[in-house]
Amino acid sequence: MMARACSSLFLAAVAVALVLAVPSLAGDPDYLQDICVADLNSELKLNGFPCKANATAEDFFSGILGKPGATNTTTGSVVTGANVEKVAGLNTLGVSLSRIDYAPGGLNPPHTHPRATEVVFVLYGELDVGFITTANKLFAKTICQGDVFVFPRGLVHFQKNNADKPAAVISAFNSQLPGTQSIAMTLFGASPEVPDDVLAKAFQIGTEEVDKIKTKFAPKS
Repeated sequence: MMARACSSLFLAAVAVALVLAVPSLAGDPDYLQDICVADLNSELKLNGFPCKANATAEDFFSGILGKPGATNTTTGSVVTGANVEKVAGLNTLGVSLSRIDYAPGGLNPPHTHPRATEVVFVLYGELDVGFITTANKLFAKTICQGDVFVFPRGLVHFQKNNADKPAAVISAFNSQLPGTQSIAMTLFGASPEVPDDVLAKAFQIGTEEVDKIKTKFAPKS
């Protein structure tokens, strides 16, 4: 009986340890020193960026999100990132921000962030947003100024400005470099190209249609 009780306590302890470990798996690894300003010019390749010597306050500052981005794009939206590639002091800290601006009718197309959960805060305007689970269930909502919405890590999501006025959000990520993979660009703009027959069968369309779509995502010459 005593052995069975000890075994149960051990299993319970393991379960608690696993639960407590989950948050550390959700984002970037924990850092081991106060600061490690990214040396973006280093030729050393590792998971993250090596630390540079002689860090200054400027390494932890950026005004990049203060002004709206130009939304005269094909989708009517633009993302301005404040990640480790723009703010070197973010290296090893496991967080980053971005600003997304939307013209009237603008769309931030379906995409994923493979390394981070995203939380958006609406600066102004109104957006229809949503994400899709691996069970193909859509969670969608209209959000307005002051609202917050969460997009879980790795799930396909989008934002659309269906209003007749501009909109903007600030996005927060639990990664210094969350990564973005746009679904359409990934499939139809990859280099080397994804074979036409693969895309034709996947989308149940002809190869001619595939080629037409690929021309829209071809790299600018």
